[in-house]
Amino acid sequence: MMHIGFISMEFPHPRVGSSGGIGTSIYNLAKGLIARGHKATVILYAQKEDAVFETEGITVYMVKNVVVRGFSLYFSQKKVEALLNRLHAEGKMDIVEVPEWTGFSAFVQPKKCPVIVKLHGSDTYFCHLENRKVKFKNRFLEGRALRKADGILAVSDFTGRTTNALFGLQRSYTVLHNGLDTQQFSRVPQVATTKTIVYIGTLIRKKGMMELPHIFNTLFQNDPEVKLVLVGTNALDISTQWQPTWDLMQPLFHPDAFQNVHYVGAVPYEAVQGYLDEAAVCVFPSFAEALPVSWIEAMAMGKAVVASNIGWAPEIITDGEDGFLADPRDHSAFAQRILSLLQNPEKALNMGKAAQLKVQKTFELDAIAAQHEAYYQAQIQAKK
Repeated sequence: MMHIGFISMEFPHPRVGSSGGIGTSIYNLAKGLIARGHKATVILYAQKEDAVFETEGITVYMVKNVVVRGFSLYFSQKKVEALLNRLHAEGKMDIVEVPEWTGFSAFVQPKKCPVIVKLHGSDTYFCHLENRKVKFKNRFLEGRALRKADGILAVSDFTGRTTNALFGLQRSYTVLHNGLDTQQFSRVPQVATTKTIVYIGTLIRKKGMMELPHIFNTLFQNDPEVKLVLVGTNALDISTQWQPTWDLMQPLFHPDAFQNVHYVGAVPYEAVQGYLDEAAVCVFPSFAEALPVSWIEAMAMGKAVVASNIGWAPEIITDGEDGFLADPRDHSAFAQRILSLLQNPEKALNMGKAAQLKVQKTFELDAIAAQHEAYYQAQIQAKK
């Protein structure tokens, strides 16, 4: 039995607040490891209070940041480091995994506990994909975190290769995908009885939200019965000095098409399946991802998916077999893929069945947890 730790600033629990894909992937992996007889602990930094609680067998430490003018981040990192040292000394932490995002682990250097950095997509990585300039501080911290790590995991080979290139590194990495409890998302695929298009995820420019209104306008021109449902947090847009993304999206819809658009907002993780149930087709026109859990969730439920054809995408979807891949900037082509599924429900059904089978073979949580188990054991032995 191992005691496995995760450091993050997000986790899907009401006490913590809303969570994105990293928090969801940690939650899923922790459950998978517990099912295999291990213990899992999550350390959440940047929290409103210092506290400890348990949920579904996972021990969660909430860590409030240290506030020291000009040095808050450093002292917050050292606070987490001290917690890791204590847990390791008490036999409550054998290894810890941390995302590379903004390099939080750059100055977290526990005495004995191995630190594994998992590549979910750094700020440097996402800025590269979005053609934005990365902050020097973030690039420096992310680079240091990667260089200091005892081992590196990547959720996709594309993310691993791209990260090495961006930081001028030649570090070896192991690709271990995000996993999903397919029993939780299991459905018997059915022929769609609606023309509802569903997007699950943060409303943010990098996920193609400035393209989706144009894609939907094209769909609506061809079929006025089509509907669009958007589920997720309304992020502030960095390119327009922090305007809400939904505010930027609304004027892009044709007035008639907009009548068929419903923005739900953020929902608890357990409510996601209900909205996926409504979908005839799920759409993900993203420009910047690592290995999105939302795509896998939709596929696990036997939904036909139309997604962007960038970088990481072929590691999830085989175009034309278990989903469609298209350039989200080509609004007409992307819309045509969706329309072909709406007009041929049997085709959508068969594609959804293939997608479900793909997830069961490639992303099943127990198999992914077993791969992590073997990796962690090897890293712990190497550190001794």
